[in-house]
Amino acid sequence: MDKETGQLYHEREKRFIDAVQLRIPDRVPTSVHLSYFPARFTGITYRDSYYDFPKWKDAYVKTALWLQPDRCEYFPTQSGRVMEALDAKTSVWPGHGIGVNSSHQWVEGEYMKAEEYDLYLNDQSDFNIRYLLPRSYGFLDPLTKLPPLESIQMMLPFHVLATPEFANMMEKLARIAREAVEWQKHVMDMFTALNECGFPGRTALAGGGVPYDMISDFLRGMRGAMLDMYRCPDKLMAAIEKMSQQTLKRIAMGPKVTEFTTAFIALHRGADGFMSLKQFEQFYWPYLMKLVNALVEAGYTPEIFFEGDYTQRLEYLRELPKGKVIARFDRSDMAKAKEILGGHVCISGNVPASLLQTSDVAGVKKYCKWLIDVVGKDGGFIMGPGSVVDEVKPENLKTMVDFTREYGQYR
Repeated sequence: MDKETGQLYHEREKRFIDAVQLRIPDRVPTSVHLSYFPARFTGITYRDSYYDFPKWKDAYVKTALWLQPDRCEYFPTQSGRVMEALDAKTSVWPGHGIGVNSSHQWVEGEYMKAEEYDLYLNDQSDFNIRYLLPRSYGFLDPLTKLPPLESIQMMLPFHVLATPEFANMMEKLARIAREAVEWQKHVMDMFTALNECGFPGRTALAGGGVPYDMISDFLRGMRGAMLDMYRCPDKLMAAIEKMSQQTLKRIAMGPKVTEFTTAFIALHRGADGFMSLKQFEQFYWPYLMKLVNALVEAGYTPEIFFEGDYTQRLEYLRELPKGKVIARFDRSDMAKAKEILGGHVCISGNVPASLLQTSDVAGVKKYCKWLIDVVGKDGGFIMGPGSVVDEVKPENLKTMVDFTREYGQYR
């Protein structure tokens, strides 16, 4: 990193941290997660982000240098070859299950049946190995042939381990694991490259998720989790408590953070319309607070993506630790968010992807001006898209960043 780039890096980092910690920076900072936009912008395919990392890295860095936001976010992909080899059932990705220029999708499913709560609660390791993993990855189906793990004491189940299908799985798994590790090294190279180009940011995925979301996403599916709030709330609560304790223990056992590092948390099922406020208070909010407080205690700055509309729940957010959290909004009422949270929590977002995709430059400037005037008043605001920017017009995304740089000065 040359001297000029290093100075730019530190200016951007200070600007961002000042906004997060509720000081007034020199201007409103910008933060953009480019998602699959670099593929369209540079003429490669979305598929390349899963199968050709050098090409993907080059496209991502080129796009970041063209756009010049204060922070260029990056969330890792996994190797498409690894997921193909594992026969991943829980998602489809560009070039596998969907088109080469289509965004990845989560495959909704009941990967844990309602009648399996007791097994999950009483012997989670057994459930994970013999039920959850084989349902999530077809390659691991031989695990279903194992006897209950509690029955394995001093003698291994050789009659299962010696079968051709089990031996074949174990032999290939080592190769798959090595390829996955190589892909992870590429991912770290991307973070380093962005930093060396003057874009600050250390984002950890150490936050995990809110337990209800994890159960809804990875175990019961949205429909199953919603029905469980009515049909078996006690078992759902027990699973939430169990998952929460595991997450808090993992965070406590991890290293303390000594530099400004965000921990990204995406919220899925807690938004207005997914559950009542009474259910939100019981199944969701207390466990989000426990997660946030644990991360703050470990030195992280939680960056919470309030996906969807959280307008009815904004008052709860006053309980978040002051000046320690980024609240990124998607479709919430931003004026009301500023009214309730201003001076307490840094607000981020929420330029609509629909605006960036369909409007003209004048429309983008108008909306950004309103955000700066209303939400950016007295600091504590970061300009950014409300959601993914895969299909937006390049000139509109560039306008959002450039206009904020020019107009968002604090005088």
